Amino acid sequence: MKLAKISILNTYISNVTLDYGLEEVEKWLKGGVKKYKIFTPNPEIVVLGQKDGPFEKIINSADLALPDGSGLVWASKLLGTPLKERIAGVDFVQRLCGICEQEGFTIGLIGGRVGVAVKTAECLQKMCPKLKITLVESWDPEISADKISELHTKIDLLFVAYGQGKQEKWIAENLPKIPVKVAMGVGGAFDYISGTVPRAPKFMRDYGFEWLFRLVVQPWRIKRQVIGGRFFLLILREWVKKVTTLR
Repeated sequence: MKLAKISILNTYISNVTLDYGLEEVEKWLKGGVKKYKIFTPNPEIVVLGQKDGPFEKIINSADLALPDGSGLVWASKLLGTPLKERIAGVDFVQRLCGICEQEGFTIGLIGGRVGVAVKTAECLQKMCPKLKITLVESWDPEISADKISELHTKIDLLFVAYGQGKQEKWIAENLPKIPVKVAMGVGGAFDYISGTVPRAPKFMRDYGFEWLFRLVVQPWRIKRQVIGGRFFLLILREWVKKVTTLR
């Protein structure tokens, strides 16, 4: 059964809670031969999809599209189809690793800046001592499906951190070729888990101001805030259309 989704500017977002999403992924990992994709759309990805039709198609092919951004929750309410909750990719990754530890599933990590994947693996191992990590590769966007197949015969869950856009395209192209049941694009999750980049305090995350904290910590993200502004304007335009139609 397909998970419930809503459309925000033609990008489909899974309307699930964190716990329900985890339950579904656990079923996938215990299942048969079908392969599954998990993406974490945010306002930037939605705007990118507006400009890039093929990329939007890739995002919409996700079996689970987690609403990783308070802007999506705000937009869903304004457009009349509210999402159940925001699900941060890093929280989902950590909870998934707990499940993998309990059930004996193997995981792999690829991507991130030099050394970050290794440090992330070390931190995950401390959090989940019995977690089986069978592949750790730092940033290499050219890593081939053949290389993964040669190195390892079994990876139940693969986390891919090549950055927004690249990681989704890589998963769409390579998942059918590699011995992996579930692949998830994780963006900057490795940075947070490894402690390379500090995460916003919980109260800021709860009130939707994580973006502000990240901007202070990483000023170069100002370019992304411009994209966020475009998302805001696009949503307002959709809202005006809806209100005008209802009159």
